[in-house]
Amino acid sequence: MAVIASAPGKVLMTGGYLILERPNAGIVLSTNARFYAIVKPLYEEIKPESWAWAWTDVKLTSPQMSRETIYKLSLKHLTLQPVSSSASRNPFVEHAVQYAVAAAHAKLGKDKTDALQKILLQEESSGQKPEVAKTGLGSSAAMTTAVVASLLHYLGVVDLSSGKKVDADLDIVHMIAQTAHCIAQGKVGSGFDVSSAVYGSQRYVRFSPEVLSSAQGAVKGIPLEEVISDVLQAKWDHERKKFSLPPSMTLLLGEPGTGGSSTPSMVGAVKKWQKSDPQNSLETWRKLSEANSALELHLNALSGLAEKHSDAYKNVINRCSVLTSEKWVGGEDESSQAVIEALLGARNSMLGIRNHMRKMGEAAGIPIEPESQSELLDATMNMEGVLLAGVPGAGGFDAVFAVTLGASSDNVIRAWSSRNVLALLVREDPNGVSIENNDPRAKEITTAVSSIRIE
Repeated sequence: MAVIASAPGKVLMTGGYLILERPNAGIVLSTNARFYAIVKPLYEEIKPESWAWAWTDVKLTSPQMSRETIYKLSLKHLTLQPVSSSASRNPFVEHAVQYAVAAAHAKLGKDKTDALQKILLQEESSGQKPEVAKTGLGSSAAMTTAVVASLLHYLGVVDLSSGKKVDADLDIVHMIAQTAHCIAQGKVGSGFDVSSAVYGSQRYVRFSPEVLSSAQGAVKGIPLEEVISDVLQAKWDHERKKFSLPPSMTLLLGEPGTGGSSTPSMVGAVKKWQKSDPQNSLETWRKLSEANSALELHLNALSGLAEKHSDAYKNVINRCSVLTSEKWVGGEDESSQAVIEALLGARNSMLGIRNHMRKMGEAAGIPIEPESQSELLDATMNMEGVLLAGVPGAGGFDAVFAVTLGASSDNVIRAWSSRNVLALLVREDPNGVSIENNDPRAKEITTAVSSIRIE
């Protein structure tokens, strides 16, 4: 039976650069741009020789790219080897498959080994990463998470079915996906992209890199099952708290079409600046952290006002949605005035964030908020009904985001289009990884030869 899992892309609204170091927090919004992984048996019956040779076939397919790679998976060493030396390879998918299978061995125990082997001997496939324009949505993290989740559910390690999903199962998916993603990319990142792919929109503080020290040992020849057991038992000290935009607010993401930026090289430049000018860099980070916290505080206040004073909140949002920010005045009562003040506070906090991000970029010699982006963001924030606008994540030329009030998003999309900025069909969806039991493709794909695919 096919198992379909999906995981969302993300937009890092606050916490760019700071989120790399504990205890700095970032606000990351998960989106409705989801990556799908589908796993199903490759064979209806087990090949007799597979039991003797202790290997199984794995087929990884990417229908969009017309690619297909066949591997041999060692059931003893859990290593994955392509059949063809010229095969197209994807380290994120490969590590996701290996680590999910290793987690199944570690979690299910010796008494269930034969049943697990039988499932694996029918084997599964997974999909390749879609080649799309770089927009900062975190495609490799979402893809890795979807593959890990689909395999762990398929192998019976977790139950991610709707209504049955529990934190303990999500935590297993998170640990395995984080490990696979970090090892595949060759470094231990902050992990906010994987965390949002698993749990959804959140306030995030990274885990200590030492948590994955045993996983890095896997590269040095330590048995993979032993490594994954250590990972699952490690003290994961990341922090996450549910977060979502207040009601009647819409996240927009735009692609200016001016080319992408290299996040690793920009991060490297900021770290170099920190070492060369510790005093000024520390002061900039302190001010940026304060502005990030202030924005979070105002958005949380707006969510609280929407719940406690819903009528006043809706009236203010509807009125402000057709006005530029300098006309957001005149609350009819105390609760309406509180909403207006929180809106203006959030807006001013975002202006402060942008200012400190620009200064950091100038000091480090990198375009965190390039001039072309600044012009676009200033124009966006001066439009009717726009609360916030900024560059997500590490900044650069990749993308811009905006948060709009009420029904004002259509006007922003038209204005962006006139500036040759492509508004992506991306909105906030606070939900994380899920099993798509009602996906119509499940029936369609059960008759196909391939088993997992990413779309």
